[in-house]
Amino acid sequence: MKQSQLPFLFLFPIAILLSALEKTGGCEEYDVVIYGGTSAGIAAAVQVKRMGGTVLVVEPTNRIGGLTTGGLGQTDIGNKAAIGGISREFYQRIKKHYDDPKNWIWQKRSEYKSGGQSRTGAEEDTMWTFEPSVALKVMNDLVKENAIDVVYNERLDRSAKNAGIVKKANHLIALKTDTGKLFFGKMFIDATYEGDLLASAGVSYIVGREANSQYNETLSGVQTWRATHHQLVSGVDPYLKKGDPNSGLLPNIDPNGPGEEGVADNRVQAYCFRMCLTDDPKNQIPFNRPIEYDEKQYELLFRNFEAGAKVIPWSFAAMPNRKTDVNNNRGFSTDFIGQNYEYPEASYADREKIVERHRIYQKGFMWTLANHPRVPDFVRNEVSKWGMCKDEFDRADGWQQQLYIREARRMIGDYVMTQNNCQGKTTATRPIGLAAYTMDSHHVQRHLDPNGFVRNEGDVQVGGFSPYAIDYGTILPKEDQCNNLVVPVCISASHMAFGSIRMEPVFMVLGQSGAIAAMQSIRANCAVQKLDYTLLKDALEKSGQRLVWTGKKRETAIGIPSKSLKGIVVDDKDSIRVGFETTSGSVGKYVETGYRHDGDQGKGIQTALFKVKIPKPGKYEVRIAYTAHDNRASNVPIEITHSGGRATRMVNQKKKPKQAPFHSIGAFEFEKLATIKISNSATDGYVIIDAVQLLPAK
Repeated sequence: MKQSQLPFLFLFPIAILLSALEKTGGCEEYDVVIYGGTSAGIAAAVQVKRMGGTVLVVEPTNRIGGLTTGGLGQTDIGNKAAIGGISREFYQRIKKHYDDPKNWIWQKRSEYKSGGQSRTGAEEDTMWTFEPSVALKVMNDLVKENAIDVVYNERLDRSAKNAGIVKKANHLIALKTDTGKLFFGKMFIDATYEGDLLASAGVSYIVGREANSQYNETLSGVQTWRATHHQLVSGVDPYLKKGDPNSGLLPNIDPNGPGEEGVADNRVQAYCFRMCLTDDPKNQIPFNRPIEYDEKQYELLFRNFEAGAKVIPWSFAAMPNRKTDVNNNRGFSTDFIGQNYEYPEASYADREKIVERHRIYQKGFMWTLANHPRVPDFVRNEVSKWGMCKDEFDRADGWQQQLYIREARRMIGDYVMTQNNCQGKTTATRPIGLAAYTMDSHHVQRHLDPNGFVRNEGDVQVGGFSPYAIDYGTILPKEDQCNNLVVPVCISASHMAFGSIRMEPVFMVLGQSGAIAAMQSIRANCAVQKLDYTLLKDALEKSGQRLVWTGKKRETAIGIPSKSLKGIVVDDKDSIRVGFETTSGSVGKYVETGYRHDGDQGKGIQTALFKVKIPKPGKYEVRIAYTAHDNRASNVPIEITHSGGRATRMVNQKKKPKQAPFHSIGAFEFEKLATIKISNSATDGYVIIDAVQLLPAK
């Protein structure tokens, strides 16, 4: 047989094979070699075995499962109905585990209450909150049941360009680890959070944020205007010595920021550890002050409290057995903003240093919240109840090794998902799964605002849309770069689209779909880019993947510009606030970029004061903007100071405003100034503040 007639998958020089055999002492070729035993990698491996193929998982660490087993126990979903296949099976197994009373060690099953989007309803056969150790058990069970070969602590050789691969033209033959081992495959899957294999294979990628103009988006690039979520209180001084620019900036404030609005940069959204804590003294390791503790790292935290921050700066989710998943929340929290820009391209040694710096920072942050005298008493009293778990991770200090790599490299592949896909303006024609989460980017930098105070930039949270299809091309490199590689994690997506897709259940969906495509391409003896989608679609549906959303259609809520409204309008961002730090835009209608709420906590200490200058004395109708929902308070007190004194009105924010988003609370006489104060005193749910509108009374 002439070489041109040889099967597609076996066109590689004999010399390369002989060289490989010399080093490895053998040549076992797998159908699929998966680099990265993340949740996506394990789902892919299970699918290959179920299709009768051979598979090897090469895991760079000593633990599989990535973030799913590394602390992210409150599953970010968006809409559970979008998840199918092996991904849903994983969460069904989680529920089966907790249905067994013997697995409730530190509390009774009846004592546990999940919350938020991860709440498990009585009718569900899945469970979306879990301990990391339980997720690891389920992952290990899947590996054992399917007889999946896993090699641990083998990292791709990145000592030089292309050092970690054997490649002929655009076809991968083997990957090489930094111990000199070679692993041969017909197909390869890069399931890492970093995208090291795709980079070594010569596949195009991007690190950072695209300009809005690149894909006709509005949310990518620098986003100071939308940076209202997880923001510092206004007026926080940035200097080592307050008021003295000559003393220098406090740590981690970028003197060159923020950059031009909507323009591209190479900054990366912040990382942190998703902490698994416990309040059970018998299973607890107290927060310890790290040897490397630097109090200056937390000066902004102290000043933010002193400027009026009134809520514990963490996102707290209850896990079974008296444990938690704690994530970043508020203006100064667990995210180590601006300290990860080099991580995606860094060497292994430098990555380890970056991870350790994050751990030291976060250890110090937790010790500070629990112990430092400049932290409010109510914060110290609550945080000090908690500590790391003895029974979750290998490290003696209770901390995990898996850093939350929210975003690193993103492939520029066969199809690029964008904001327009998320919001339904563009529809994928070759769906391989659904995504459903809000477009979510954490902050990427701290900078000085025009007034010389500290602000965070980069956090964008825009949702409210229906689940949408992810295109097959988004997990494929361009064919001329590599024709037998699938990338289900560092997918081909813009910064903002990736922010919606980058959820662990979706990564598992994409891992399974990618494995089906790889196996079908082997059988069809073709490049993954040449696979007949009709055959793929049939196999995806038979495997339980959900490809088309048939539920209720939703559209992204769009803010109403203040200038388009009649009368005098003051937005929430211009109010004088104590608390009301959490911002949202998931429920419309609202004014400008979104609204704020009290988090249904800190009752009696959060207020928002709207001061409205009156151009002409007279009687004005006062309207309050809010978004209604069942979880809102039914008894929101609003105090109006007018010419005749003060009046208080109660508003039921469960009910939709008659002139949405505004609700009229009456007409009052004003001369030069109107003040409207909204508080959360004794309220029975979430209190929303959005905008105040004054209209001349008829």
